[in-house]
Amino acid sequence: MKKIIEWMNEVVAPKTKKLTENPWVTAVQETMVSTMPVMVISSFITILSIVKDFVPSFPDLSYLSQFTMGLSALMVAYLIPTIVLEKTELPKYRRQAGFMGVSLLLAMSQAGVNEKGQFVIDAQRIGASGMFVAIVAGLFVAFIMKLFSSRSMFSKNTRMPSFLVDSFDSMAPILLTALTAYFLCYLLKLDLYAIVNLLISPLVNIAQSLFGFVFICFLMAFFYSFGMSPWFLTPVYYTVGMDAIAKNAAAVAAGEKATLILSNETFGGWIWLGGTGCTLTLCVLLLLCRSEKLKGLGKTCIVPAIFNINEPVVYGTIVFNPLLMIPMWINPTLVAIITYLTMRAGLVDVPSSSFLLWYIPIPILTYLTNHDFRGVILVLILLALTAAVWYPFLAAYDRQCLAEEKKNAGRQD
Repeated sequence: MKKIIEWMNEVVAPKTKKLTENPWVTAVQETMVSTMPVMVISSFITILSIVKDFVPSFPDLSYLSQFTMGLSALMVAYLIPTIVLEKTELPKYRRQAGFMGVSLLLAMSQAGVNEKGQFVIDAQRIGASGMFVAIVAGLFVAFIMKLFSSRSMFSKNTRMPSFLVDSFDSMAPILLTALTAYFLCYLLKLDLYAIVNLLISPLVNIAQSLFGFVFICFLMAFFYSFGMSPWFLTPVYYTVGMDAIAKNAAAVAAGEKATLILSNETFGGWIWLGGTGCTLTLCVLLLLCRSEKLKGLGKTCIVPAIFNINEPVVYGTIVFNPLLMIPMWINPTLVAIITYLTMRAGLVDVPSSSFLLWYIPIPILTYLTNHDFRGVILVLILLALTAAVWYPFLAAYDRQCLAEEKKNAGRQD
């Protein structure tokens, strides 16, 4: 275990830090985080839809989803090139970059004006299902804009106002982006939306497999136990999850069953039990410890844990603590396996609507995620399992802490 910790500190941590500080990776990560408030609005609509099940006269608010989650790909296409240029300290084209990101996404999605003069587009292509295409469009525009940022049509001594210089200079990258879309989408008639999804499908298929689902859950807990926030994996699991929930919703609307298990809703309802690493039951068990240190930590961490906030307990006692790092790896692995197999067997409904109110306590959050009481039974079983895994490791650590406290007390006497 000592060698693993040294390897993580000396090899993995520096490389991970370098990756997470890369402006292109950071831009995608921050973009995904920026879309969350919009997704939360859709989550509130999901809650209110329960009211309509019991009160038919309650207004249908699904219209709001069309202009929140239904436009999420447009947000991504706009934000990515904007953030990339800000991160690379080349912000002069960021406004034009955002617009061209949206423009390219629409072209890749085969949007256009029909014979009646109506602008027509497949709504799914600009919603959550279009996330991957939006990322590609945004990164491409960012690359083109960055390429031209160091060039100018005017000399440094020009008397023209800087905003006019930037406007004229932005014409070249805008024209190149537009011509690229014209050549590929209009002349060659390529459906770039379908092509990008085809190319990305192997990654999505792996992530949606049992191995991929479990591996992602393990990685998040593994890195977190070394003090590295699992947020750096956001571009992977969040994007795949948004795509999945959109496809599940479309399947249910068509009278079929939702089948894609890896989604942000599944993580919230069954995997992140108190936070990454399944720490809710650990906080409960801390209250039962004999050592004052751990009992006090439990009193401090229990309330945040109820609302699925676990930074206090993770950084307070788990990080670089071999006795508690191991169960933190075991729990999400077991929970992910059981959840995946249970949903795949059809014993619990797979989530099919956006619901990202992750701070609602378990198991209320679980029920609101898929409106299936069987899911509540499953999460109660999982909570019991995680408690059983935490207990022997925590008991051993409690004995260590108690012995240390008695030793310190003896010295003071």
